[in-house]
Amino acid sequence: MSLAKLYGSMALSFLIVTGVSLLMLYLIMLMLGAPIITIAIVLVGATYLLQWIISPYIIDAIYRVRPLDPSEEPWLHQAVSDIAYRSGISKPKLMIAHIAIPNAFAYGNPIAGYRVAVTDGLLNLKGITQQEVTAIVGHEIGHLKHRDVAFMMIVGLLPALVLWIGEFLIRWGWLAGFSNRRRNSLTPLAIIGIGALAILIGFLLNLGILYLSRLREYYADAHSAKVIPGGAKYLQRALARILLATGYLKRRGINTEKYGQLKMLFISATEHSIDPLGFYGNIDAVVEEVKRMKPSLLAEVFSTHPHPAKRFIFLDRLELSSVS
Repeated sequence: MSLAKLYGSMALSFLIVTGVSLLMLYLIMLMLGAPIITIAIVLVGATYLLQWIISPYIIDAIYRVRPLDPSEEPWLHQAVSDIAYRSGISKPKLMIAHIAIPNAFAYGNPIAGYRVAVTDGLLNLKGITQQEVTAIVGHEIGHLKHRDVAFMMIVGLLPALVLWIGEFLIRWGWLAGFSNRRRNSLTPLAIIGIGALAILIGFLLNLGILYLSRLREYYADAHSAKVIPGGAKYLQRALARILLATGYLKRRGINTEKYGQLKMLFISATEHSIDPLGFYGNIDAVVEEVKRMKPSLLAEVFSTHPHPAKRFIFLDRLELSSVS
């Protein structure tokens, strides 16, 4: 995927998700009237707003996050400052998450402040270099620059409205239904049918949300490659080390999926790993092996992150375009 194709895919996906959502809501309003849409907007909108406000504190609690004191990793604080400056944003708070898996994530809002968190597992990862960790931080700061937390919340609001209305209509049609004296004279069966259609459309729209999430990961990868000298190569190596380490943890019987409550935040999805026993040689050889993997289309459709092979090939193209 080229940068031009990435930008086009993000724009088209956004238009399709929002357009289909608005069309579905409009049709429901024509059939059932405006009140149900109004109720859905108030309830779902309030839920999303509350979630947006308190989510940083929930994330801190789930992943045992605390501020990273400058005296602990001064080089990392400097890297965050430098990358934020080159990215044209204010320096985010640097945090550390006390979990075993090697990973990183960006989150926050104007109330709690914007944050970049690295995990104990990442900082203690055998063989990882400061340049590789810096490339990961570049990716996470890319998410903050692109306002991905707010963007994904706003885009996800309309499909959530469609799903909520669908579930509400099925319950309403099943339990009470409509009186035949009503203006629209819709039967309970028709109401249930409309609700089932809304749920089906909402499910498909959420597949579109997942696709957008994968595209935003490419977008953040591109940011790291852009603002950090050699960032594409360092990011490939860092991701390969994360995949190997996650595979090693799984071999030891550690359930990495237990950290996946909010895996959309992570730089690498918790389900993505490679068995360390099947890979030999230096980390660049591992990167080349990963590129030859064949992603499962079905698995990727339901994933928040692109398959590592696709990410590595994308980063290769970025590196070649920057040289030419």
